[in-house]
Amino acid sequence: MVPGTPVRPTSILVVGATGTLGRQVVRRALDEGYDVRCLVRPRPIPADFLRDWGATIVNGDLSKPETIPATLVGVHTVIDCATGRPEEPIRTVDWEGKVALIQCAKAMGIQKYVFFSIHDCDKHPEVPLMEIKRCTERFLQDSGLNHITIRLCGFMQGLIGQYAVPILEEKSVWGTDAPTRIAYMDTQDIARLTFIALRNETLEKKLLTFSGPRAWTTQELLFQVITLCERLAGQDANVTTVPVAVLKFTRQLTRFFQWTNDVADRLAFSEVLSSNTVFSVPMAETFSLLGVDPKDIVTLEKYLQEYFTNILTKLKDLKAQSKQTDFYI
Repeated sequence: MVPGTPVRPTSILVVGATGTLGRQVVRRALDEGYDVRCLVRPRPIPADFLRDWGATIVNGDLSKPETIPATLVGVHTVIDCATGRPEEPIRTVDWEGKVALIQCAKAMGIQKYVFFSIHDCDKHPEVPLMEIKRCTERFLQDSGLNHITIRLCGFMQGLIGQYAVPILEEKSVWGTDAPTRIAYMDTQDIARLTFIALRNETLEKKLLTFSGPRAWTTQELLFQVITLCERLAGQDANVTTVPVAVLKFTRQLTRFFQWTNDVADRLAFSEVLSSNTVFSVPMAETFSLLGVDPKDIVTLEKYLQEYFTNILTKLKDLKAQSKQTDFYI
C-alpha cells in the first residue's frame, strides 16, 4: 500500500473467525461486500472453509503479541469475536491477548473496534471470565478507540452440541436444576445486527446488549428439545440432572489444587446459575435504534424446528441411522 493511501472502510479483520459467532460474522461481512481478513492461529487443520467463502487468512495468535501488528496492516475495522480455548488459562487470550490487540489497534490507527462481551458482566466479579470481560470493556473505553461494545446473553447454536446431538446419538443429556433464565439468540441474527450497528455513526463508543425473544431455564429447554425429538424423530431422551449445589461443591474442591485452578474458574458460572439471574433485556429500544423489525429475529422454537427438520432430512437421504454426527446448520 502506498504511504498515505486511505484505508478502505470495507476492510475488516475478524478475530476468532473460526468460532461459533466469528464464522457467522465472516459470512455476513462477505455477503454485504466487505473485504474480510481472518486472524487464525496456526493449526494442524487449516481453516479452509473461510478461504472457500472468499475471506483472506492471516496467521496470528493473541497469546503471542508479536504476531498481531502485521495482521492489522491495511485494516479499517476490527471485529473481536475471540475467546480462549477450554484447555487454556482464561487470562491468556481473554485478558492479556485482548489488551495486546487493543494496544496494537490504537497504535496502528484502526478506525473502529467491535468487542463482544457478556450481559451483566459487571455484576458478577466472582466469575473470572465475566470479570475479565468487564475489565476489557473498561480498557477499551479508556483506549480512546472508536468502538462499539456488544453484550450477549447466549447462542442458540451452542444448544445443538449440548442437547440436540446427544439425543440424536441416543446418549445422555446433561442439565441442571438452575432457576437462571437465558435469552438465547441466533448467531446469524447477532452478526446481522452487528453490521447494522457498525454503520450507525451515532453508536460510536456505545454499549449495546443483544438478547433473544424469550428467556429459558435449562429444564424448559430440555422439554422443548425432547418434545421435538419425540415428535420428529420418534426418539426418547435420557436426561441426567445435576444439581447446581454439586457444581458449586466441585468448584470449591478444584480450587484446592493449583493444577485444577482453570477448571475452578470455568465452574465459577455455577455461582451465576444458582443466583436466579435472568440473562435477558428488553430489546424494543435497540430494535428501534437499529431499524430492525422484531419479527425478523429467529425464535428458539423456530431454530430448533429447522435444525431437526434439516438433520433428519439429511440422515434420511444418506439412509443412515440417527447416530451420525457433525451436521450443523
